[in-house]
Amino acid sequence: MSTTNISKKRKFVADGVFFAELNEMLVRELAEDGYSGVEVRVTPMRTEIIIRATRTQSVLGEKGRRIRELTSLVQKRFGFAEGSVELYAEKVANRGLCAIAQAESLKYKLIGGLAVRRACYGVLRFIMENGAKGCEVVVSGKLRGQRGKAMKFKDGYMISSGNPVREYIDSSVRHVLLRQGCVGIKVKIMLDWDPKGRTGPKNPIPDMVTIHTPKDEDESGVAKPFVGKEMEM
Repeated sequence: MSTTNISKKRKFVADGVFFAELNEMLVRELAEDGYSGVEVRVTPMRTEIIIRATRTQSVLGEKGRRIRELTSLVQKRFGFAEGSVELYAEKVANRGLCAIAQAESLKYKLIGGLAVRRACYGVLRFIMENGAKGCEVVVSGKLRGQRGKAMKFKDGYMISSGNPVREYIDSSVRHVLLRQGCVGIKVKIMLDWDPKGRTGPKNPIPDMVTIHTPKDEDESGVAKPFVGKEMEM
């Protein structure tokens, strides 16, 4: 992450590679601590890396020891100057609406020997109870016997195309190395519309229809005639 003059194209590629490598490192390092994504903020003074996790205390470590170790590791690997990179830990507001956290949860259930169907339905129910609009869990690989197959579990409403997918769908993919072979997990969560933007996107889905309550009186102030009954003279 040197500050030499490079073209915009090269800069975006370098930023993308940096983010992908950093994310991969944190996935491997903090998988058991409920790692749920990372955000990189570049300021003129320093680069801030915000790690989102369900168990922030484990990420910080005893007296902040682990976060200091991670900061040192990132600094050495990516060639940051001393004190120019800062790592922070942020708690996930609702882990039931985080696809990465749920994919990791399912991964550890399968490693623990829980039946695939039972583990998937458990994750599906937990996601829907936490206020998701819809979700989909796909598990593929050698689940039973020697032939590989895919099992799909769905609940609620799910969109697959158009621009709202970028805002409303949170998805994650994980690989589980089981005794019989490698099993793939894909979790897709559709968030619900939230005008405040806390648990979901602020922008409503374009095809959402809002039905307003009808007014009793006309704008002129004259009451509307009662339809369906003859008026007495």
